[in-house]
Amino acid sequence: MATYLIGSLGRREILIMTAAIAGSGAVLPLTHAAAEDALQRTPDQILGPFYPLKELSTDSDLTRVPGRSGRATGQVLNVMGRVLNVVGQPIHSARVEIWQANSHGRYTHPSDANPAPLDPNFEGSAVLTTDADGRYRFKTIKPAPYPAGPNRMRPAHIHFQVSSGQDRIVTQMYFDDDPYNKSDPFLNSVGSAERQELLVKKLIAPSPDFEPDSKIVLFDLVLLNG
Repeated sequence: MATYLIGSLGRREILIMTAAIAGSGAVLPLTHAAAEDALQRTPDQILGPFYPLKELSTDSDLTRVPGRSGRATGQVLNVMGRVLNVVGQPIHSARVEIWQANSHGRYTHPSDANPAPLDPNFEGSAVLTTDADGRYRFKTIKPAPYPAGPNRMRPAHIHFQVSSGQDRIVTQMYFDDDPYNKSDPFLNSVGSAERQELLVKKLIAPSPDFEPDSKIVLFDLVLLNG
């Protein structure tokens, strides 16, 4: 299983990412001139109560657990993007921590009292390092919404904590088809619909380079500096 640390994104992986981005119609800024005054810092979100207590895995495939032959249940996602500063320059060697609930809506965390089942084949968290062009990529499953109180559900989301130099962001990536987005106080806390669009992403059909039936999600993370 590949680990996408700095310098380890091979030519094939880079070409796959480029093709995926081009096919989605997304534009990633490559130069200062092209991106000047164009990027907004990624909105902050809460760290949440389920930040991993265990040492984070450095394996970019969260759908499998070392030593187990099974695979996590759920929709397979290929999440990828770049870590940039506000003028569009890529940030290399940024630390990207990710954690999330499984496809039943439960975290692999002792404090999660959700009665939904655990998935013994789901890793649930990892730490990656961006390559020389600020790229990161990991494979996971789409998390499920989960109860956050007697009358409230949290929409499906993936947590990110990104650190580089003097800047750090803690945020969450949401999915545009989730019916709980509109009522979520944390997503709504970022303000306007345009600001929310920085965190709410679509599932994109993959190219033949990806496994059948998986989806692609493009999520750029923007820090002030780096």
